[in-house]
Amino acid sequence: MPIPTEPIGSIPRPPELVEAMQQLASGRISSDRVRPLYEQAIRDTIQRFEATGSPVITDGEQSKPSFVSYPIHGLETLAPDGVTIAFADGHVRQLPRLTAGPFRYRTYADTFLEEAQKHARVPIKQAVISASALSLLYPQDGVPGYTREVFLDDLVREAERDIRRCLTQGAHIVQIDFTEGRLAVKLDPTKQLLKAFVGLNNRVLERFTRAERTRIGVHTCPGGDKDSTHSADVGYGQLLPSLFELNVGNFYIQLASEKDRGRVLAIIKNHAKPDQKIFVGVIDPINPRIETPEEVRDRVLEAAEFILLAQLGTTDDCGFAPFGDDTSTSRDTAFAKINARVAGTKLAAQVLGV
Repeated sequence: MPIPTEPIGSIPRPPELVEAMQQLASGRISSDRVRPLYEQAIRDTIQRFEATGSPVITDGEQSKPSFVSYPIHGLETLAPDGVTIAFADGHVRQLPRLTAGPFRYRTYADTFLEEAQKHARVPIKQAVISASALSLLYPQDGVPGYTREVFLDDLVREAERDIRRCLTQGAHIVQIDFTEGRLAVKLDPTKQLLKAFVGLNNRVLERFTRAERTRIGVHTCPGGDKDSTHSADVGYGQLLPSLFELNVGNFYIQLASEKDRGRVLAIIKNHAKPDQKIFVGVIDPINPRIETPEEVRDRVLEAAEFILLAQLGTTDDCGFAPFGDDTSTSRDTAFAKINARVAGTKLAAQVLGV
């Protein structure tokens, strides 16, 4: 496809898998009971993804408890009372709190990629969580015998390992989920927190070669959980100049749900670097209405007025179910939207003659 198009990550889990994951979390069933449901959901997701014609797919994050917690799920050095993130509809997600060091991942994302590769016939993109998101695990009052500086050193090393293992395993692209970017500005309007987040993520990225960074990307959105957001009220102008300081080759930017896409595209044009590919969101996962291919086409054409075709790609605004218990969108709706993304991108390419 002349204009590249890629998904963000998560697909809603089948209802029976959601129920089993909840039973597993509460200790009512064992992991052995859930494993066959994971395998079935991954196979079905990949088959349906490939049927859309999307040239790059994911495993839908079917076996992740959430996009953020997969590396630490089951760690014994965590308490449940960590940082809370409030969404516009009133619901809250809470991160755990680190209680002891040294910090190590319990699960690396290449394990999900390896399983998906058993079933897929097209390139697979693998999402990983950002170091900046996991830095929120460290409590403000510290951890006895384990300083924040040492924690961050350990975190950077683990985040690098997570990405590198996926690259080695053959991921088409490794996407760093940085959904806390706009949230950082909301929490700290001075932007010192955002600056710290960008600096921390760049500590991870500087460990990779220039060629490796062409296979690494960053995704940003204002959250997309249970059809609600946590930071959509923060203007993109507060984030994008700093976002493009991240030393990666690909950016996946939520755009379809923005009220003034032209303004955002102008900011992107002013701040994106020539060697950076920009995948603009043309599908809104938290809107139940399914976009038409023609709507997607027009969104791509709008973006092409600001972004050079050699740098332009399309994506979904966000994952369709970033947390395992999110059932706000059906699988059928998600794949219908992905169909529209693929078809609409092709229509735009025809109009643009590429």
